[in-house]
Amino acid sequence: MAFKDIGKTPVELEVSLEKVCADLIRGAKDKSVRVKGPVHRPIKTLRITTGKTPCGEGSKTLDCFPKRIHKRLIDLHSPFEIVKQITFISIEPGVEVKITIADA
Repeated sequence: MAFKDIGKTPVELEVSLEKVCADLIRGAKDKSVRVKGPVHRPIKTLRITTGKTPCGEGSKTLDCFPKRIHKRLIDLHSPFEIVKQITFISIEPGVEVKITIADA
C-alpha cells in the first residue's frame, strides 16, 4: 500500500493506512483465513529540490519538497476467491492497495 498525494497531512494519511490494514485483517479473520502482518516496510522519502527564484538569477536559495511513502505488507493464506471477497472493502482516499497472488 502506498499514499497518493491528495493534500492531507502525513499523520491523517498514516491513520488512513492503519484503518485500511485493520479492515483487511478483520475481514480475513471473519473468513477464518490465516493472516501474517501487517509488517511495516521502510519509509521511502522522495525529495525534489528546486531554486526559489523564478528567473534563475539572484540568490542561490533552494526549496526542498519531500514526499514520504509508507507501506505495509499483509500475507493472506487463502484461495484467490476468498482474497477477492476480503479486499472488497471501502478504501480511504489517498491509500493505494496492491495485491499480488503467489502460486503455491
